Amino acid sequence: MGACIMVTIKDMADMLGLSTTTVSNVIHGKTSEVSQKTVARVEKLLEEYEYVPNISAQSLTQNCSRIIGVAMKCRKDKYENMIADPFFGELLGAIEAEVRARGYYIMIYTADDIREILRNVLTWNVDGLILIGMLHDDFVQVKSRYKKPMVLIDSYAPREVMKYVNIGLEDEKGAYDMTCYLLEQGHRAIAFLADNMEGVDYIRYKGHQKAMEDHGLKAREKDLIILRPGMMEQGSSLREVWQRSKNYTAFMCCSDYYAATLMAYLVDHGVRIPEDLSITGFDDNLISRIVRPALTTVRQDVTLKGKMSVEYLLDMIKGSDPAEWDVKLPIEIMVRDSVRQIE
Repeated sequence: MGACIMVTIKDMADMLGLSTTTVSNVIHGKTSEVSQKTVARVEKLLEEYEYVPNISAQSLTQNCSRIIGVAMKCRKDKYENMIADPFFGELLGAIEAEVRARGYYIMIYTADDIREILRNVLTWNVDGLILIGMLHDDFVQVKSRYKKPMVLIDSYAPREVMKYVNIGLEDEKGAYDMTCYLLEQGHRAIAFLADNMEGVDYIRYKGHQKAMEDHGLKAREKDLIILRPGMMEQGSSLREVWQRSKNYTAFMCCSDYYAATLMAYLVDHGVRIPEDLSITGFDDNLISRIVRPALTTVRQDVTLKGKMSVEYLLDMIKGSDPAEWDVKLPIEIMVRDSVRQIE
């Protein structure tokens, strides 16, 4: 029997002697008021006819698609594949799992041009958007053209421009606490490594500066190292960092990915970690736990960040006002083996 025979909910209801509402509830998992015997009967018929719900038809009748859009703006000089980065891989995995658990579906679009993102996202019939990697100007453009609910992740767009929900992190505190930890271990010559001075990386650098100042030191401009992230340039960038490493006892990196990349390059060039140079990261993703020496880093709960972005967005889709507009999740310093104490 099966796939070649088109069967409707009404057909199945007639076959089973049930109401169309009961059959529909079983199809969509709403079985709290349906007996297990009836659920089994409906599911057996669904399997027999290989019934697949028509999501497009449901969208038209319910005036919603049950689809959540995820738009990610990436720098083409930084990523060939943004999702290959463990941070974004974990974040998207958490978003997808929560969206699926809530009975929704997900559509993802990544590009380095906000205009391209808008051209495509605006054609989707999504109920709401989760925006990742958006700077101030990007968000202004999206907000001016997309009028459905939106939630941003890790955004530092000025709030005086417009009201928006952001699921973020105590980024400044994380960098502040890590700098304090390095100072407590006796380090004074500390370099701060990032690939830009915008958004999250800039806020983390501010935390580093404040910690240095609170300890009577100065975060000098020459101690800020901007790594050119492009795959073609990464070798020359790392070589420059290696040449400058003799001026420092510790490197603070804005991500575990860059910390691990730097560690591998330095070790290959005869630098001992942490005997010659201490290195710290930020995120506490899989990389930090499998590199050797294991990476001392700032931990954030990336899975919780993804889960909360979905929770807030779905509440807004249902018409509720956000419980909080600016969510800052806590950080924790994870002390492992990549920092040595200086006597």
